[in-house]
Amino acid sequence: MQIKFYCDLYISEDFHTKKEKIIKKLRNNKVQPQVYVLALPAGKQNYLEFYSSVMLKQRAFQSTPVFVVGIANGYDDALYMTQDLVEEVYKKTKDTNIRGYIESRQNAFEKERG
Repeated sequence: MQIKFYCDLYISEDFHTKKEKIIKKLRNNKVQPQVYVLALPAGKQNYLEFYSSVMLKQRAFQSTPVFVVGIANGYDDALYMTQDLVEEVYKKTKDTNIRGYIESRQNAFEKERG
């Protein structure tokens, strides 16, 4: 599975001290039932989706790259994180194009890094 992380990764407060460990387990496709990921969908039809990291074990994800925008502690936290992200994007851009906002920030970050 190919997994990439957003340069300004959103992460639950509960996970700040465990961030690197969680990321390593996600990269190695280890089961973490409490971990939910917010990701840009592979298709352009949606701006954002979230699901349990357990779903990453499914075959469909083995050949599909996953761009992780946030890591949440459970379903409820993923809902709140999504809400916070939408509010942030709207506050900064006066638009709800989450995908466009995230992709432009990531592209600028990658360009800056060379």
